[in-house]
Amino acid sequence: MDKKKLLESVTKVLEEKGKKKFAQSVELIVNFRGINFSKTENRLNLDIPLPKGKGGKEPKIAVIAEEAIGNQAKKANADLVIGPNEIASYGAQEKLKDLANNYVLVCQPNLMGQVAKSLGQYLGPRGKLPKPITGNIVELMDKSKKGVRIVSKGKYLPVAQAFVGTENMDTKDIVENIEAVYDVITGKTTEANIKSVFVKMTMGKPVRVM
Repeated sequence: MDKKKLLESVTKVLEEKGKKKFAQSVELIVNFRGINFSKTENRLNLDIPLPKGKGGKEPKIAVIAEEAIGNQAKKANADLVIGPNEIASYGAQEKLKDLANNYVLVCQPNLMGQVAKSLGQYLGPRGKLPKPITGNIVELMDKSKKGVRIVSKGKYLPVAQAFVGTENMDTKDIVENIEAVYDVITGKTTEANIKSVFVKMTMGKPVRVM
């Protein structure tokens, strides 16, 4: 990806932001070619830290875990801790919407089956299934707040879309975030399989990068 062209594209996107009552998100859209995403080994399931963070308010973290890990999460100021006996109750429509729209989810590995059974039908298609907890829960929570997740969507469409910042961030910081996301994507798919790349804001038109 040409850095000069990327900088020009992000600058153009931000120039057309207009006046909104909220801070718009900046998104990266990558279209692929020559990849069969119906094959399991080709599907995207990437967790990518953003070097310049997400801008604005940090996302809320929901931790699905048994008591020991749950207590660690509470001490680390997790926004929501869900115990094994509470998972099914979050299958209610309003609770599901709240989880999907407002939280980054992480889950103790041995509880993933329960989550899939009770919540997976709603969270899965939206790319919101929780990340399994590995290593230190406090470190995972911190990384989750500053990172983005890219998961193959729909009927394995040849496109990936990722949040890379907000309109209030410095242009160069957004560019650095985009480069980080692009590097991880091409590490999985190779650059030869990239058909086109666009950047856009929530309410704006896509601007082509390549």
